[in-house]
Amino acid sequence: MTRIEPLPDLLIEPIVRAALTEDLGRAGDITAMACMPADARFEGVFAARREGRIAGLDCARIALRLMDPDARFDVVTGDGADAAPGAVLARVSGNARAVLSAERVALNLMQRLSGVATLTRAYVRAVEGTRARIADTRKTTPGLRALEKYAVRCGGGLNHRFGLDDAILIKDNHVAVCGGVGPALERARASAGWLMKIEVEVDSLAQLEQALPFKPDVVLLDNFALDDLRTAVTMAAGAAKLEASGGVTLETVRAIAETGVDAISVGALTHSAPSLDIGLDAA
Repeated sequence: MTRIEPLPDLLIEPIVRAALTEDLGRAGDITAMACMPADARFEGVFAARREGRIAGLDCARIALRLMDPDARFDVVTGDGADAAPGAVLARVSGNARAVLSAERVALNLMQRLSGVATLTRAYVRAVEGTRARIADTRKTTPGLRALEKYAVRCGGGLNHRFGLDDAILIKDNHVAVCGGVGPALERARASAGWLMKIEVEVDSLAQLEQALPFKPDVVLLDNFALDDLRTAVTMAAGAAKLEASGGVTLETVRAIAETGVDAISVGALTHSAPSLDIGLDAA
């Protein structure tokens, strides 16, 4: 298993805290307070109910400790690992009211992120043996981008832009406003910082031909047919990295990768990943 560098707690905690605040509402967990003594203890395990790639354990740990600072959370199957049905992901113990009040937030985030990681793993495996790498997009759940992009890394994928401020990506509407691929690239090059990469989206071989003389770092080939992707690889001849995108599925991604493109960006990794079934069971 490749080690996945964890996100700092500083980035995760505000998201978890907001989710707990939403769930606790105006009066806290009235079920836990009504049914259990204040000093009751709980011991249990987070376990996978289905096979998948795991991500999001730190979210569960932080949720638990925000409710009970003295709670124990011992990881058994870490982020980036594959888990079989029934596999124990973490052992937990703490104040029963606190653990059960944190349970749903912990599970929601682990299930969501593990689903993203599992789907990403499927795409990565589908292109094994080719040069193509699988990348995500900005089609993320509002407020969860850092976590979902972390989950993509847990699945073996690459991160594309995190936001509008970390790379220049000239899309079709920018081209339309600027009056063409060339003028858009000229303006971008004139204003780009020293370390800023420039990518331009093209939707035809003719636009690719217009773009290449301006030396973009990356060209996004939007909804190209397979034959046109192969022609684009020949035309670029390594002068720019080529990224294929648009309507990519698990059924089509292998053929796209075999055309020789450098990367394939897949919005489905984050906007369509089904959650992985995970549960918390009393020990």
